[in-house]
Amino acid sequence: MAIIVNLDVVMAKRKMSLNELSEAVDITLANLSKLKTGKVRAIRFSTLEAICEALDCQPGDLLEFSKG
Repeated sequence: MAIIVNLDVVMAKRKMSLNELSEAVDITLANLSKLKTGKVRAIRFSTLEAICEALDCQPGDLLEFSKG
């Protein structure tokens, strides 16, 4: 079982770069890159909220549960 992070997919649909999102959300590129590649173990709700606002999406657009 795993949580899959679809940040790269949503960013591509919105045509937003990692740099643009980093500036909009005020998160370092390193932390966003880790989130994008799924190498984080946790995310603050305030961070998730800021990303959703910047990308005009829902948390479910960014996170997916997989049983495999």
